[in-house]
Amino acid sequence: MWKDYSASYIKKNWASSVSIMVAAFISTLFLSFLCSAFYNFWIYEVEQIVLEEGDWQGRIIGEIDDEDLDTIRNFANVERVVINEELSGEQETAVDVYFHNMRTIFQDMPLIINKLGLKENAASYHLLLLSRFLIHDPQDVEPPLLITFYLVVLLIVSFSLVLIIHNSFAVSMRARVHQFGIFSSIGATPKQIRICLMQEAAVLCAVPILFGSMLGIAISFGVIRATNVIAVNVSGRHEAVWGYHPLVFVITILASVLTVLFSAWIPARKLSRLTPLEAIRNAGGLQLKRKRNSRMLSLLFGMEGELAGNALKAQQKALRTSTLSLTLSFLGFTMMLCFFALSDISTRHTYFEKYQNVWDVMVTVKDTEIEDFGLTEELRELEGVRDLIVYQKAVAVSPVSEKWQSEELTALGGLGAVTGASAAGGEGAWLAKAPIVILDDAGFIEYCEQIGVTPRLDGTVILNQIWDSLNSNFRYPKYIPYVKEDQETIVLQKVEKGDEIAEIPVLAYTQKVPVLREEYDNYALVQFIPLSLWKKISGQIKDAHADTYIRILAREEAALAELNALEEDILRLIGQKYETESENRIQDKITNDDMIKGFKLMIGIFCSLLAFIGIANVFSNTLGFLSQRKREFAQYMSVGLAPAGMRKMFCIEALVVAGRPLLITLPLTVVFVAFAVTASHLNPKEFLAEAPVVPIVIFSLAILGFVALAYYIGGKHLLRCDLSEALRNDTMV
Repeated sequence: MWKDYSASYIKKNWASSVSIMVAAFISTLFLSFLCSAFYNFWIYEVEQIVLEEGDWQGRIIGEIDDEDLDTIRNFANVERVVINEELSGEQETAVDVYFHNMRTIFQDMPLIINKLGLKENAASYHLLLLSRFLIHDPQDVEPPLLITFYLVVLLIVSFSLVLIIHNSFAVSMRARVHQFGIFSSIGATPKQIRICLMQEAAVLCAVPILFGSMLGIAISFGVIRATNVIAVNVSGRHEAVWGYHPLVFVITILASVLTVLFSAWIPARKLSRLTPLEAIRNAGGLQLKRKRNSRMLSLLFGMEGELAGNALKAQQKALRTSTLSLTLSFLGFTMMLCFFALSDISTRHTYFEKYQNVWDVMVTVKDTEIEDFGLTEELRELEGVRDLIVYQKAVAVSPVSEKWQSEELTALGGLGAVTGASAAGGEGAWLAKAPIVILDDAGFIEYCEQIGVTPRLDGTVILNQIWDSLNSNFRYPKYIPYVKEDQETIVLQKVEKGDEIAEIPVLAYTQKVPVLREEYDNYALVQFIPLSLWKKISGQIKDAHADTYIRILAREEAALAELNALEEDILRLIGQKYETESENRIQDKITNDDMIKGFKLMIGIFCSLLAFIGIANVFSNTLGFLSQRKREFAQYMSVGLAPAGMRKMFCIEALVVAGRPLLITLPLTVVFVAFAVTASHLNPKEFLAEAPVVPIVIFSLAILGFVALAYYIGGKHLLRCDLSEALRNDTMV
């Protein structure tokens, strides 16, 4: 009986059934996409970690002989043992240990160490790799929880989808309260009613779950391919290879089935618990309350506006999910675009526009002192090199007394007022940061000529400026002289307290920096010194950075192909002898743009899915309420409301459903933009000139269009029905 009844009901109430199928399809699509995307993200993370740090799980470093290696290999859970030649020395051997079951590594490694008779610190763990398998050090109070976070997000999304599908089932089931009341009065038990409704849910959702799962997999594949295309020029990444595991499919289907069944069970349980009298007396229509007046809609649209407002208030609970989804999607989309617009303006100001004329190719020579780099002249002779400077950086401090501070700085209250720091040196002097930029001798001589100073290789050029933080902001800084230009020598010393100091001649004070891609501290007394001088004082300072840098200028107006060719020539010359990293200006800009496009793509997809969920809920609610609203509109027609008035009501409802999220979002977006512009000290006119108005308008019109389409379909079906039949008593089906 129940199977025949369910089949008959589904056939005769196709619109309501379609709304349930659509909700199940979208929810499964979303779950499948997230599961597949998270799985591929996890694979990529593991591959990236393995490429950068290796695939070892545990490592033992100590005096290990062949007998000890056999002891490790014979341990029950050890899969294999590999000697790490790179880390091994004459006295100690480094051994990488791989386990069958990684989850017991923190119990097994101490046992191995104890058996070998080594100290506890002889063992180390690949914590980053282990964390990607949800394995954490029990002693770590703050373990990496990135993968755990994504699993929690997946659970939250699943719970949110329960609310969405639940609404579709609830709309359909509320329309049948009267019918099930009749069934209950002739002997149907609550259990039988629940089974009937769950059977319908299974029949309606089986095919949508399968199709939604397949489409979600396809979308994740497309996203991975698109990400590879967009990020093809991003340095430091490897190409992502799309993968899928049968277990992911099982989890997706299981999560979708449980989500659908739980969503259907909630309203089915509530419906089955109604007494026959309560169910039979239920009219099945919208419960409109006369006291709920919609003054604004009534004022704008007259009687139809008031009727539409009352209907929306009666559907308020059912439309809550769509309102929330549409609001979040629009809010996320607008804030994302505004954030990227602000970020792009800021990046242009502080990086690309600021440094576009000071470098074309930058090479970092890893773990190499500038005095040990011997290819400077060969680099200068390369075809296409217009200018070149080799330099290294070091840190130091210098005492700055009150007497030595400039008159402009003293007028502002001195270093304490500008920096907010207190004197830390002796006799009331400040220990100012004095970072050192060590230039190769040829580059230093060229710099001296640029600032009009007689070239010498035994002194320093001081960047004599400090940020006037009291009268300007970091976006548009104003600088004043740091010190008086009457001191012929300056004392430099290590950052850490020590007795060793270096007193060196001051060749010049200047406000012009060398042509380098460097950002200098606003409160630092920067020193530019030649390599010849550094060789003499490095024993006292001893705080040089590990790497050496090479700044190259190519031919003016050089194109990307020319810079790429020059970069290849440079790396071919020095790459065999030194470990290097390189970048060129044009490619760096392209990479930055590609990364932003990738971020926009991912966030745009997520916002679109949220909007899709909200729109699907509108479709589900609109089509699902048809049977309930037949009676409502039949009553309106009986008192003289024409079909044109009904269409106007639907238009008003669609406008409110789509417009409410926009009205909520726009003020929040304006507040966010105002705060961000103020915090970043940008000129508001500059943002307004690049505000993402067109994409936001297109996204808004898309939401409005889909909501209007849902109401158009619903209204068209409703007006085609014989509304006079709705005033009669319900039939059994």
